[in-house]
Amino acid sequence: MNKTKFLTKEEALAGRKWFHVDATGKTLGRISTEVAILLRGKHKTTYTPHNDCGDFVVITNAEKVKLTGNKLQDKMYFSHSGHIGNLRKISAGALLEKHPTRLLEKAIKRMLPKSRLGDQLYTKLKVYAGEEHPHHAQQPTKYEFKYI
Repeated sequence: MNKTKFLTKEEALAGRKWFHVDATGKTLGRISTEVAILLRGKHKTTYTPHNDCGDFVVITNAEKVKLTGNKLQDKMYFSHSGHIGNLRKISAGALLEKHPTRLLEKAIKRMLPKSRLGDQLYTKLKVYAGEEHPHHAQQPTKYEFKYI
């Protein structure tokens, strides 16, 4: 009988790659799910649930992401300070204009585990509004989407 092999922390760190994703014309949810899988490491045969065995992801052109239907006007993002009456809301379209990277960051972060592991995975995500990014030295490979 074969035993399941779990990666140690050191083994997981050794196999990391950098991926580059261009968000131009891609749907927000489709990009978010695939990037969350890359960050988590579920695309690898050596996936270990309790370790950070995922890869780094650089997303460019976040301002050109697409939302279907009336989501630009109807989809709302809420934040609350904890004080009475301080619930704030902003539409997806306004958020995309004001802070183009936050729309993708919020969607991806909410797909990661809500724990210290999820916080650690989120630090491997780099999102940029335009075409330029400072991670050329890591030589990220262009990621081809499977489901888009």
